[in-house]
Amino acid sequence: MPPTGPHSAIPHELLTPAEMAQADRLAGNGPVLMEAAGRAVARAIQQRFRPCRVLVLAGPGNNGGDGYVVARLLERAGWDVAVAALAPPRSGSDAALTASRWKGPMREFGLEAAGRAGLVVDAVFGAGLTRPLDGLAAEVLRAVRAPIVAVDVPSGLDGATGAVRGFAAQAALTVTFFRCKPGHLLLPGRDLCGELVLADIGLPATVLDAIRLRTFANGPALWTLPRPGAASHKHSRGHVTILSGREMTGAALLAARAARRAGAGLVTLACADAASAALHRLAEPGALVLEAEGAAALITALLADPRRETVLAGPGLPPDATTRDMVARLLAANRQLVADAGALTAFEGAPEGLRGAALITPHSAEFARLFGPAGEDRLASTRAAAARIQGAVLLKGSDTVIASPDGRAAINHNAPPWLATGGTGDILAGLAAALLAQGMPAFEAACAAAWLHGEAAHRIGRCLLAEDLPAMLGTLIASAEL
Repeated sequence: MPPTGPHSAIPHELLTPAEMAQADRLAGNGPVLMEAAGRAVARAIQQRFRPCRVLVLAGPGNNGGDGYVVARLLERAGWDVAVAALAPPRSGSDAALTASRWKGPMREFGLEAAGRAGLVVDAVFGAGLTRPLDGLAAEVLRAVRAPIVAVDVPSGLDGATGAVRGFAAQAALTVTFFRCKPGHLLLPGRDLCGELVLADIGLPATVLDAIRLRTFANGPALWTLPRPGAASHKHSRGHVTILSGREMTGAALLAARAARRAGAGLVTLACADAASAALHRLAEPGALVLEAEGAAALITALLADPRRETVLAGPGLPPDATTRDMVARLLAANRQLVADAGALTAFEGAPEGLRGAALITPHSAEFARLFGPAGEDRLASTRAAAARIQGAVLLKGSDTVIASPDGRAAINHNAPPWLATGGTGDILAGLAAALLAQGMPAFEAACAAAWLHGEAAHRIGRCLLAEDLPAMLGTLIASAEL
């Protein structure tokens, strides 16, 4: 979870392990930073645990160096501390200097010492580990039954992707430094970190100026919601048209309600049959209804009005040739297209058919049908998909990833598990379409929609229904907090 709760802000910049190493080099004075890091871990331990027998598992690199500082400071505070070193630090390194200051007991890096500890500090390997954690290190960490405090990340966790390399033990607490890493927010890393504390160790924020940041924690720092002015009118606030299927008309209705609550000046439900049109006129009286006989006639009527610039296709649509044809005509006419659900599956194995869409919003199975499985590196896969279609991609999940064709990506980490219920994806698509129609760029609109969606769900609580979301979204958007 994020540092102070599932919907609390953390600095929006995320650093990969390589970028964090660059920041360390730019700041210089490694021993001072190592002391500050170890001090932050020791302080976090003292704030959460009572004094007990502590074993610090130290690796040969800087992560291990931090661990020696933790051991020294806890021992100075009266705790019973020992260090078990997987291997000695490299001679002349900052970690070697820090290790030389540890005068307390050393234990064999093995199962016996790990089994006797009341608390284990995992300072074996940091976030940049690229090979699988195996052998003795994995064996010892797997055998630990005491609470584990991880330095930077649990050993074996890839800080860039959140994936597990070989083995990673569940931490009760993880303390990281300066800025979080993608692996702290992406699953399964987010869960394995336990409580996450982000500590200031004196690294100046100015080092970020020299790093070309491309990855962010999603939140209001990344976007500004559109605000109507005194001269605004319904046409200037954007017109969202939602294509409705005849079998699952509720999906389009949910999307329409979200789009209206999110501030779209006009929302039209476009129907290719009279029965659906009649239903929509009764169910959503504040929306317009565009009716035509058949899909081809419907798209012709839609395109006849140039004010219908933003179109949402997918909720309730069948994944068939008719849907493909409608999407193709909309893209050829340069409409701002948000594609979801049936409009995605209709292009299974042929994502180039969606090239030019402003935004697509697949869940993992839909993404796999289009591009192949996202795999362990959701960031890289989503970025590649965005480049392939030259549009923004929102890969839904508990760790939603939003990517832009220019390489920017954001991780949305505030979605509660009770969002996993029917209709919530339709709400998200309608919300994103409304923000896009009001002039937000696609990447920013997708980021804002994902964050608002998650925040609204948190405020509603565990018994959420998709129908509950629009009203709460309206409250959030109107709130002075944003």
